Amino acid sequence: MVILDNQNSDIDNEEVNTIPEKDHSVDFENTIIKFVSYNKSTYTEKTSTNFKFLDDCLKPDRVNWIDVIGTSNKKLLEALGERFDFHPLVVEDITSTNQRLKVDYFPTYLFIVINAINYVKEDKSLELEQVSIILGKNFVLTFQELPPNQFEPIHERIKIDQSRIRKFGSDYLAYMILDLLVDHYFFILEDFSEDLEDLQDELVSNPTPEILQAIYKIRKDMIKIRKATWPLREVISRLSKMDSPFIKDTTEIYLRDVYDHVIQIIDTIETYREMLSGMIDVFISSISNKMNQIMKILTIISTIFIPLTFIVGIYGMNFPDMPEFRWPWSYLIVLLVMLAIAIGMIIYFKRKKWF
Repeated sequence: MVILDNQNSDIDNEEVNTIPEKDHSVDFENTIIKFVSYNKSTYTEKTSTNFKFLDDCLKPDRVNWIDVIGTSNKKLLEALGERFDFHPLVVEDITSTNQRLKVDYFPTYLFIVINAINYVKEDKSLELEQVSIILGKNFVLTFQELPPNQFEPIHERIKIDQSRIRKFGSDYLAYMILDLLVDHYFFILEDFSEDLEDLQDELVSNPTPEILQAIYKIRKDMIKIRKATWPLREVISRLSKMDSPFIKDTTEIYLRDVYDHVIQIIDTIETYREMLSGMIDVFISSISNKMNQIMKILTIISTIFIPLTFIVGIYGMNFPDMPEFRWPWSYLIVLLVMLAIAIGMIIYFKRKKWF
């Protein structure tokens, strides 16, 4: 593996291994390699689909960041792993995008696996993306599973001459990457907060099965985010406490701040989950109340028709001697009596506030 000697690093006296020349001229589809090299006074950036240019760009007195966007091409990743002498299991973990979140220590680098989160508000789709980070003495390699490049804000900050990131080493760059990914969770949770407020308003005014489906969709997404953040807490905690030559004491305090942010995210997720459970209870109660109102109206209508049905049943008997049949106004009288009974019962129900 290449050990990039940094003259300002705390790690001195390490041997620099020679790099065997290899053919890196092959272009790889759907994979972009973005290279950034910087220190306090200089900045270099290159983008390519192969890594032949790295042989001439890696500088021992700078922080070297190789950002690989797209991990579907196993051939490229294996070639990169051979180029930097990574353990074969590390390359396998990078290409296998269902890895658990973890931190592995190797003599010449740290290997970190975390999850980034992508949320498209228009179609309310949530995706978890594996991001692999390899941190060395003065180099960082990142592997993003899907485009677009989530680290563009960091690239923009590195371009600024007097920015803080230009004054620190590779461990601070790794911190910036972790902090950016964690902060993205906050932005997505804010979008979910807006969706929850809209659902609460609709839930009170008009509870429909579509609203219940939306609630269950957000609840499912919360479970997915929760599964990503709980192991992320352990990863950040281990990094902030790890006695590693690749993480300086000055960077540990920043990692502890990231850990606090992860705890806030977990607390927010738990709050949203409680809100969703409460909304489901409100929906069930609203549907039950609505059903009770319908049953109440139907019961009142049935109650009104009971005496009317009784009267109609009496005069529906086919006995030959029923004197009322001979009265000239008998039909009208019966109708008026039935109408009076119905009106009287409605007035009574109103006074009792039964509807």
